[in-house]
Amino acid sequence: MAVAWHRRRGQGVSGIRELYGKFRQLIHEGGKFLVVGALGAIVTIGGADALHDIGKYLAITIATVAGTIITYIGNRYWTFTDRQGQGHARDTTIFFVLNGVGLLIYYACIWVIQDLGGLSGRLWYLFALIVGTVLGTIFRFWSYRKWVWKASGGQGVAGLSAEVVDTAIDEAAEHERLTPVETPSRSGGAHRRP
Repeated sequence: MAVAWHRRRGQGVSGIRELYGKFRQLIHEGGKFLVVGALGAIVTIGGADALHDIGKYLAITIATVAGTIITYIGNRYWTFTDRQGQGHARDTTIFFVLNGVGLLIYYACIWVIQDLGGLSGRLWYLFALIVGTVLGTIFRFWSYRKWVWKASGGQGVAGLSAEVVDTAIDEAAEHERLTPVETPSRSGGAHRRP
């Protein structure tokens, strides 16, 4: 039984290592994106909170523009530095348009929580901003990778097409399911089972 566990554990570690190799670029870009995004979120939420007295929608608009400038610089020159863009002017335009969509996500969260939900006050405003930040971050990561900074040759994860990645995941799952494992038999010897 110890042989089966050890062999199975070794296959699991190897599988994890292979999976990491396939998704290495996604993991690294995701980590960098979160660091840059955290800085942008601090500027956006802090700025909106500081400017709250001029109006909740105007405050988030001004703060989002400031946060967008910071995140553009961080994402262009650090997060997605290995990806090719379509040209500086085009990348910048699309980036700011997508951040406009992110601003609409903030507006929607503020409207649903404060205006529709009737939950007024500064804490509910901050809560709406946090929800908007989470939803906006998911949208931005996906959209930047898809439309602003694409992988070379129009490919996805770690330079592989989505079809290749899906096939690799399916094959790994099938291999794990079909790999025979030695288990002790009732007679004391080992036998293989699928």
